[in-house]
Amino acid sequence: MNPLLAKLQPYPFERLKQLFAGVTPAPEFAPISLGIGEPKHATPAFIKDALSAGLGALAAYPATAGELKLRTAFTHWLHRRYSLTLDPATQVLPVNGSREALFSLAQTVVDASAHPKPVVMSPNPFYQIYEGAALLSGAEPYYVPSVPARNFAVDWDSVPDEVWARTQLVFVCSPGNPTGAVMSLDEWKKLFALSDRHGFVIAADECYSEIYFRDEPPLSGLEASMKLGRPDFKNLIALTSLSKRSNVPGLRSGFVAGDAALIKGFLLYRTYHGSAMSGAVAAASIAAWGDESHVVDNRAQYRAKFAAVTPLLEPVLDVRLPDASFYLWAGVPEVWAGDDEAFARALYAQYNVTVLPGSYLARDTDHSANPGRGRIRMALVAETAECVEAAQRIVRFVKDGRR
Repeated sequence: MNPLLAKLQPYPFERLKQLFAGVTPAPEFAPISLGIGEPKHATPAFIKDALSAGLGALAAYPATAGELKLRTAFTHWLHRRYSLTLDPATQVLPVNGSREALFSLAQTVVDASAHPKPVVMSPNPFYQIYEGAALLSGAEPYYVPSVPARNFAVDWDSVPDEVWARTQLVFVCSPGNPTGAVMSLDEWKKLFALSDRHGFVIAADECYSEIYFRDEPPLSGLEASMKLGRPDFKNLIALTSLSKRSNVPGLRSGFVAGDAALIKGFLLYRTYHGSAMSGAVAAASIAAWGDESHVVDNRAQYRAKFAAVTPLLEPVLDVRLPDASFYLWAGVPEVWAGDDEAFARALYAQYNVTVLPGSYLARDTDHSANPGRGRIRMALVAETAECVEAAQRIVRFVKDGRR
């Protein structure tokens, strides 16, 4: 077996299962889960119709690069959303969801023979695929803390020069999971300058880009690159998917876009990896990327939900409306002394509401304590009434003061 497998940590939801082992929640409360970021809004009918109509494509092997019509759907969306013009033949590729692509991109990019200790960098807290991708590529993960006082902006200035010199890949997530923070143009400028100096690739995870709460939509890494005079998107790959945007997590459909040289190498890897998108999924994807009305409706549902839930929780938790995404990243009351696990376990036991301990989404490091400790992540993915009910139970739980 690959010895690097032994370095992988249990996934957050496995840890949550272990945390709740032996607990019987209060039977008078129906279960409500805010633990997993799985969209629950209805899948639009036209996407399901397009999937069904595309089933004839199952009779043929799909092309790893995808058909031109599919890649053109990606570039048309990028033009409508960000006013960007990309070449569908060389600057985009279909992927089977952003998780698959985040992992395989690291295997494509990292050269473990180039340095005794190559680094793959990510924010802290983070999406655990970044860590697993780094470890199985033979690299050393480096976790950069997010700063609550700066709206959870990543503290790139805290990274020593010797670490930057060993860095081959930097994962960023904007809008962020779990914080909901959006990177500013100044942050992108700093990161691009570091990339130019040290030669590392930037993987911009943007799967939450269409769920936002203010008038101005989140800035994309590709958009920032163009604004900053980098039209070739040097050393930049942006990744997005339909899961959150279009409520089709089971479709496993997304795309990557950016630096043509990186796309070329990634296509070669994927040809051997066997990750071509099914023709039926491609048909549904073309339909989904071509329509914005369902996205506007989806966003309106989240806005209404967060507008109902956030004010309920603000008096009892350290929480505020995020820039974007569908998570609330909340600090637990001081009486819990930062024990997010105990808070989550007691809430589940007493009110049958599941939240994810923030410490499961971050790491203790030599240079910083676990920035998720003392926080919880709540995924407001269920219908509004259920999320409001969960919030009301949390308020009662905090006010009860029982541990």
